[in-house]
Amino acid sequence: MDISQSTVWQQAAGDKDRDYAELCLEWDVILIGPGDFGSWPACESAIREEVSPRKVADVRCFAEEMEDGHFVVLRRGTSEVLGVGRVVGEYEWRDEFGDSDGWNIQHVRRVRWVWKSGDAPKRFDNYALKWGDTTQKLEPGSVTDWVSSLEVPAVAFDRPLAALPPPKQDNEASLDAISEHLFDHGVASSSISTLLDEIGELERLAKWYQRSSMPSECETVAYLVVPLLRSLGWTPQRMALEWNNVDLALFDQLPRSDNTLTVVVEAKKMDKSCLTAMSQAMSYARGKSACQRLIVTDGLRYGVYVRTKLEAFRLDAYMNLTKLRHGYPVLKCRGAGDALLAMAPEWKGGDSADAPTKGESPSEHVG
Repeated sequence: MDISQSTVWQQAAGDKDRDYAELCLEWDVILIGPGDFGSWPACESAIREEVSPRKVADVRCFAEEMEDGHFVVLRRGTSEVLGVGRVVGEYEWRDEFGDSDGWNIQHVRRVRWVWKSGDAPKRFDNYALKWGDTTQKLEPGSVTDWVSSLEVPAVAFDRPLAALPPPKQDNEASLDAISEHLFDHGVASSSISTLLDEIGELERLAKWYQRSSMPSECETVAYLVVPLLRSLGWTPQRMALEWNNVDLALFDQLPRSDNTLTVVVEAKKMDKSCLTAMSQAMSYARGKSACQRLIVTDGLRYGVYVRTKLEAFRLDAYMNLTKLRHGYPVLKCRGAGDALLAMAPEWKGGDSADAPTKGESPSEHVG
């Protein structure tokens, strides 16, 4: 592959806690944040004041210096390459990439990936790729030599880009809308009132934690997760903390046992990636056919995975208590109202376990 006349960039796929490589490769994009201040360059002063001047330079590089036709190497850490592609078109700001497992990464460039690592990242010596800024020019060396050696068919440079889902109109979910959604699905008015009061209190508590000091994982479970689940109707008898290594186990009926375990809840510390806890939660559910749901959470954000007819777990719904949305098209899952329904004791599966809401695509099966 001839890269001799082009600029080559290295783009981080996340950090030590979060990995957005799959999101980038699936949707033919690269992403950078913070994007919650709006599009570039209107967001420049806010990023400078709220984050840092260095991050301003990072976003400017991504939005202005990177150009159509440049090459991109998608990296993990300083030694792994997950994809190689070519930039297509101009910078975009797309709100559908906001709150992707806790990060607001709405600054977007389209990339036509011509090489993907699959299950085996291409590995180099440590620091063959540079640590630091998300977007950096790639210096000549072992990585550029390898990229040059790739044999890529010409047709790969002409394939259509993945079609991004259309932006969801009025995607912000009000508490009134969630109330109606829960009521329409049979939840009692008294339970809804209790739940909405608890959501308000948990949001205040979470914001206090963010202003002062982050809670430990144990605090997260005790003061954020358990109160929300209690308000949904789970009783202490059917909730077990640290049960057989599970952070929080929920039971369909008593006595507590593998045969009555219906939900595995795996918690992370606040503001850590919660979706990365899915594999650990799934390991606890393996071999327990009664377990139909996995809940992963950092106390603010909740990902709900449901078991499908193919006996795999699929991300069914995602919720952020401080930023309620109806759906997450790029994550291919439902939003807050359906997350709360799927977390309730009365949940029976049905259509929600096998198909997303109308107009959205099913997620990849996991497990």
